[in-house]
Amino acid sequence: MRNGGQILVESLVALGAKMAFGVPGESYLAVLDAMHDTEGRFDYILCRNEGGASFMAAAYGKLTGQPGICMVTRGPGASNAMIGVHTAMQDSTPMLLFVGQIAQSDRERESFQEVDYRAVFGSMVKYVVEITDPARIPEHLARAWKTAVSGRMGPVVVSLPEDMLAALSDTAPLSQPLPPLSPAHPDPAAMHQAQTLLAQAQRPLIITGGTGWTAQGKAALQAFAVASDIPVLTAFRCQDAIDNQAPVFAGEAGVGMWPHVADLIKSADVILALNLRMDEMTTGAYTLLSVPQPTQTLIHVHPASDELGKIYIPTLPVQSDPNAFATALHLVTGPWSAWRAHARAGYEAAFVAPAQPSPVDMAAVMAYLGANLPHDAIITNGAGNFAAWPSRHLCFGPAMRLLAPQSGAMGYGVPAAIAASLAEPDRLALCFAGDGDFQMTCQELATAAQHGAAPLILILNNGIYGTIRAHQERQFPARVFGTTMVNPDFTALARAYGFHAEKVDATEAFAAAFDRALAATKAGTGAVLTLAIAAEAIAPRQKISTLRQAALAAQTKT
Repeated sequence: MRNGGQILVESLVALGAKMAFGVPGESYLAVLDAMHDTEGRFDYILCRNEGGASFMAAAYGKLTGQPGICMVTRGPGASNAMIGVHTAMQDSTPMLLFVGQIAQSDRERESFQEVDYRAVFGSMVKYVVEITDPARIPEHLARAWKTAVSGRMGPVVVSLPEDMLAALSDTAPLSQPLPPLSPAHPDPAAMHQAQTLLAQAQRPLIITGGTGWTAQGKAALQAFAVASDIPVLTAFRCQDAIDNQAPVFAGEAGVGMWPHVADLIKSADVILALNLRMDEMTTGAYTLLSVPQPTQTLIHVHPASDELGKIYIPTLPVQSDPNAFATALHLVTGPWSAWRAHARAGYEAAFVAPAQPSPVDMAAVMAYLGANLPHDAIITNGAGNFAAWPSRHLCFGPAMRLLAPQSGAMGYGVPAAIAASLAEPDRLALCFAGDGDFQMTCQELATAAQHGAAPLILILNNGIYGTIRAHQERQFPARVFGTTMVNPDFTALARAYGFHAEKVDATEAFAAAFDRALAATKAGTGAVLTLAIAAEAIAPRQKISTLRQAALAAQTKT
């Protein structure tokens, strides 16, 4: 006989789960007790806030392709965890959120911390289930795991009433991993039509991204694009989908996209959208392709049928695993070599940013990092204007990874770097964080120190919420309100958590400070470098004063 907590934990171990990120709660004590016996095989990463725990689980799922496991208590714990669940859904990354629930006998009374999880999470996850009988834990868990990793990957919420977890059952837990799903292969006729449409193009374009890629699938897509000389864009925050050094790579189709990228999408006559959900950021707020019928010939490939035709009616919808589709592509040729060269030239011209009016010049910092980062570094960031630096001015090589939130969630970068360091301890996890972004989840430095994670965090400290300040200057110039911060001493704070920490006040001091920080991470200690950034340097090619002057001039004209 086992209680529900033991059945759950033993089943997770059998499925291949290695770690769970969470904050403890009395509603799932039986699960915590069962994990006491799995230390070293299935570890509990004790986080400081459920939001940080859910971000870690989401990042772990994106990095590994296996469901990131998050465990939280009922009510407030589940509410805090919601931000990571929303991020996992928008990122299409596999995640399982286990939430302790009140006793079943107390339902419908607005009991202490009672939440209807189907109502709360139903619109932002793939599936929600409440397990009411410990004998059904293996069944529900197998379905939850399969749902998270199949089709369009995403989060699943599993509610665990505390009386169910404490109840005994003679049901055996799961004893082995689920058999791998056979990937959906493209219909041969659809594959032939896709090849024909590409061959007939004058200005073909590939936009790729999403999750579920294998190394072989990415290599096959790149080999096809290079051999066929077709330019490739990556979707929002998917820059690691292709080697950025490849001659076909032309940039990221994301928020604040470079003008040449928008022009490529508008000017293309055939677009192969591979593994995309055609979101707002990648389509320029749905302006670069007409809704619902694009003027461009659109070949849309996705493993989930629900994504095909959801917004845009494709000329050719293809339900397929992206790796299977990429592997099935064959060389096409056409009169577009000048088009590809133009696309690449646009990327190269925009990649190097001008010198910045700031004590620490981020253009120089990115140049140094580009020349000195390990080839397999894992890059993370949260949200803010600072994210333009890693997303637009770092060249992602074939072994690098990017963990960044398509949901635009602040606070993601630090927990993501911690999760990456725990999952891949031999690789550098480098986080870019704004000062506001960092303070959303900086308490998770304690999690890193406790569990031996060693990320390297760069805080771009400009004393403002930069993205919102930029919008203010465009719409309400010179009326600054609610976007200026008084920050703590980040160096002292990081040292208090046991991190190596330095403040970098000048560009010429960065290289040596970074080398010392990198050495600290290799020795097993996390590192934080606080970079003095001028608020005036609001974006790589914009200044606050310029934004303000333009907005004031426009007001004067009207």
